[in-house]
Amino acid sequence: MADIYTIYADHKDNITAKEFVGKMKLFLDKLVEKNRMLKYRITRMKLGFRSMDLPEFRIDMEFSSMQQLDDAMNITITNDEVDKVHVGFNQYVNTETIQHFLYRDYPDDLNKATLTEKQKQFTIKEIAEATKNIYPDIWKK
Repeated sequence: MADIYTIYADHKDNITAKEFVGKMKLFLDKLVEKNRMLKYRITRMKLGFRSMDLPEFRIDMEFSSMQQLDDAMNITITNDEVDKVHVGFNQYVNTETIQHFLYRDYPDDLNKATLTEKQKQFTIKEIAEATKNIYPDIWKK
């Protein structure tokens, strides 16, 4: 299962499609290289065919979790190497057309535990008992 962050965007008029995609790949490759993203895909509208007014390019970025997406956003801000290629790409984007979406694989199992060995999933009974021990006054009848 994955979280997929999708961006639709056009490039600025004074930038070619190849320049736009080239700069975009530099940024996205850094996220993959630094394990902040699983993979990505860049697609371009074919022959302008569409049923609604969408930008020409679609970028799908796949993350293993919302935490990995958050880590990708954090490294973009805090790591000079990643920030440099992000700024290099971002300046080519026509900000009038950019649209963002967040999708997830579906159907998914939201109740499925994704815990490490150090974590434990507690039952409702265990949580209630722990709460009784921490805040006994709220459990008095």
